[in-house]
Amino acid sequence: MKNLSTAIFVATSLLVSSISFAQDAPKPKPSPLTETNSVLSNGTSVSIKYSQPSLKGRTPGKDIEPMMGKIWRAGANDATVFEISKDVKINGQTLAAGKYAFFTLQNEKGTTLIFNKTWKQWGAFQYKEAEDALRISAKQSVAAEPSEKLTYTISNKGLVNLKWGTINIEFTVE
Repeated sequence: MKNLSTAIFVATSLLVSSISFAQDAPKPKPSPLTETNSVLSNGTSVSIKYSQPSLKGRTPGKDIEPMMGKIWRAGANDATVFEISKDVKINGQTLAAGKYAFFTLQNEKGTTLIFNKTWKQWGAFQYKEAEDALRISAKQSVAAEPSEKLTYTISNKGLVNLKWGTINIEFTVE
């Protein structure tokens, strides 16, 4: 009888622990980490690594970033990382090869793109303007098709496009 009780206890313990582990299965992140990259015609590798939020009925600039006059990490969670394998020109301005935190700043005149030397940081909370490697203006327009998820694309000709809701920001990497 004692062996039967021990066997039932062990079986029950195994069943309970397997149910507990099943409940701890990782849940999909609301803003999963993603990356887009391209090799330009001159051999330069360009990569953008970011956490990809979804709008879920929210409106950029009203309910969710980017907010007018505030630095935005151009993604979710950690700052977006922009990496280039060679020195390039971004909209005609020189940027040295390396990794950068990528931010934007919306204002009445348009969008400022910010490439910050401190590439590993959480959001824009640790952002320091003194660490900026480059600040440039970029073209912003209204997207023909709204994008539910924040999406970056990089063409092999160096056109980078950020789409988020009806926001469409473009810049070139040469």
